[in-house]
Amino acid sequence: MVGDYGFDPMGLSEIQADLKYARWAELKHGRICMLAIVGMVTQEYGPFGSGWHLPSPHPGQFEELDPFAAVAKVGFEGNAQIFLAIAAIELANFNKHYGEGTEGDIGWDFLGLLDGKTEAEKRRTMEQEIVHCRLAMIAFTGAAVQTLIFHEPLLG
Repeated sequence: MVGDYGFDPMGLSEIQADLKYARWAELKHGRICMLAIVGMVTQEYGPFGSGWHLPSPHPGQFEELDPFAAVAKVGFEGNAQIFLAIAAIELANFNKHYGEGTEGDIGWDFLGLLDGKTEAEKRRTMEQEIVHCRLAMIAFTGAAVQTLIFHEPLLG
């Protein structure tokens, strides 16, 4: 299995017979954390550190720098859009968790990143993704703890 380095101190691979679902969950949560950490930094510092933020017809709606307090400021409509987008992706991929195929492959390679690669190159790419997913989960946990406990900027 891609990304298996033999580190399983809790023995989860012995308890769970089919690790395919666990790999799907790991990739899904890692991808979400990659988006979340980029979103947290962008929300606080603007795109590419420019400090620019979206203008809003509702004063104060997009000015909150604390990502956890911003959820309340966006309002019902914004949160409903996010929830519906997540629900659509989850429902479209629900049956893929247990079927045949590659873990985490939801068919969105519209850039053709795996086209023309050998099996060894594809495996290396998938290993890079799982390592980056694991790093993003750790980064998001650290950013969330820092934000919730200390209420200080992430990078400053």
